[in-house]
Amino acid sequence: MSSRLVSTMPTESHKDMAISFLKSASSGQVKQAYQDFVHDDFTHHNPYFQGDRQSLLDGMKKNAENFPNKKFEIKLALEEGDMVVIHGRVQIQENSPWIALVHIFRFLDHKIIEEWEVSQEVPVEMINKHGMF
Repeated sequence: MSSRLVSTMPTESHKDMAISFLKSASSGQVKQAYQDFVHDDFTHHNPYFQGDRQSLLDGMKKNAENFPNKKFEIKLALEEGDMVVIHGRVQIQENSPWIALVHIFRFLDHKIIEEWEVSQEVPVEMINKHGMF
């Protein structure tokens, strides 16, 4: 009988995990997304919440309850080392403006340990012929 080593390392890339986290959280599965992808010692840089894990989780859960039909789309995802950058957009409710987003994630032990985000409302009329996407 041969013995084999079984790897306990996740097979998903950090980029895949960040994408899965955002898709799950934006579709209302916030608690599960945090359980699956967010480190216990997570910190973030969202200026509207305290910088700890629980405050952002609570804020995201409340947002999911208030806007259960939001739409989220990823346009670009990049990974380098322990960092992932995702450029996308979200529409909170039907007929509301789209909001362009950039999420920056840092990973530790295959979990999101730190997150930054920036957002900007997408103007209805744009001078730039290339748009924001």
